[in-house]
Amino acid sequence: MSSGAGKPGAEETAGRTEVATRMAEAAGAWLDSLDPGQREMAVGPPPAAGDESEVERTRWYYTPTDHGGLTFHEQRPAQHRLVMRLVASGLSEAGYTTVATILGLENVLDRVEGFSVNWGRERTRDPGEYYLRVFGEPGGPRPWGWRFGGHHVSLNYLVVDGRIAASTPNFLGADPAAAPLLGGAALRPLGSAEDLARELVRSLHPELAARAVLLPRPPNDVVTGNSARVADRAVKRAELWRPGHHVPDRAEQPVTGLDGADQRALAFTPAPRGVAGSELDAAQRELLRGLLGTYLDRVPEGVSPLSRYDDPASLDAVHLAWAGSTTAGEPHYYRLQGPRLLIEWTNVHRGANHAHAVWRDPETDFGGDVLADHHDAHHQATTYRR
Repeated sequence: MSSGAGKPGAEETAGRTEVATRMAEAAGAWLDSLDPGQREMAVGPPPAAGDESEVERTRWYYTPTDHGGLTFHEQRPAQHRLVMRLVASGLSEAGYTTVATILGLENVLDRVEGFSVNWGRERTRDPGEYYLRVFGEPGGPRPWGWRFGGHHVSLNYLVVDGRIAASTPNFLGADPAAAPLLGGAALRPLGSAEDLARELVRSLHPELAARAVLLPRPPNDVVTGNSARVADRAVKRAELWRPGHHVPDRAEQPVTGLDGADQRALAFTPAPRGVAGSELDAAQRELLRGLLGTYLDRVPEGVSPLSRYDDPASLDAVHLAWAGSTTAGEPHYYRLQGPRLLIEWTNVHRGANHAHAVWRDPETDFGGDVLADHHDAHHQATTYRR
C-alpha cells in the first residue's frame, strides 16, 4: 500500500474506502458538468500498470507550468466549486485550508514582484492557472485517479478496488513563505513544518547534530525534484517545466544548484542518512511525530498513515537530515526518510522566504505497486475463467 510505512489496518482500510466514495461522487459531479470540449482536456486514460499511458499520469510539476488538464480559466464559476469539492475530498480540513491559501498567494506573489513578471502569457502569477485531470472512470470497477496542480500545489490520488491506494506525491509550497497581516500577525501556510524541524535539529546534542547536518549549505530545491520515481539522480531545472511551456534559465543545471562532493553529500540514497528516531529522547521523538503530522495530516484521517508512527519501531526508523543554517530566517533544507517515507523541505530563495515541502513514497509513488497487484489478480482470474 502506497503512501506510508507498512500495510494499513482494518480501520485505515475502511477510511480509505469512505474517502474514495466521496472522491468518486465529487469527480463524477464535476465530469457531468463538462461539455464535450472540456471533457477532452479533463479526462485521461485509466491507470494501468506498465502501460505507456501511465507516462502522463506520473508526470507532475510544482512550477507555474502546464500541469495537464482543465484550468479554472476554462470553466464556469459553478464548475470551479465542483473542482474545489473534489480537492477537498482528498484533504483534511487543515490541508484544504492550506491549499486554498496557497492558491491565493499567487496574488500576493504578484505584488511582491511588482506585478511585472512576464513569461509570455496573459498573466504569469495566476490563481486561475490550476489544472484538474481525472484518469479513468470514477467509481467504476477499474482503477481510476485524479491530479490537481499548479504553482506550488501537486495532489495525486489513485483509487483501486474502491479504496484510496496512493496519495503521493503530495507537494505544497509557499512564496512568500511568510507575509504580513493586519495587527502584526503573519500568514505562514507551512510555518509549523519549518518551526518544528528547526526546534528538533537545534535540540540535538552536538554529536548527533554533527551527524544530522550533512552540508553547511542548502540545496536550491528539493533533491528529488519532480521525478516520476524517487532515485539517486540529479534532476535538471528543465524537467520542472512541461516541454514547450517555459524555458527556465540554466535549464541543464541540477535543481539543487550543487555538484561534485556537495551533490553527493545530499543525494537521495535508499539507506537513510542523518539521525534515526531511535537515537532521540522522548521530547525529541514527540517533536518528530509532530513534524510528520504537518505532512501526513494533509490528507483525511482515514487516509493519513500518521497513526502508524504510534508504533515506536516505526518512529525509530525515521531519519532526520539537515543542510544549511539552523538559525531562523536563514536558508536551510531538511529531509525525513524511512520505510515508504520521504519528506523534503527547502526554504532558500527570496531571503529564505520561499518554501517547498513534499511528501513522497520512495518505493512507489502513484501507487504502482497496487496497480501491479491488481493487474496480476485480474489477469490470473481471466486466465482461470478461460
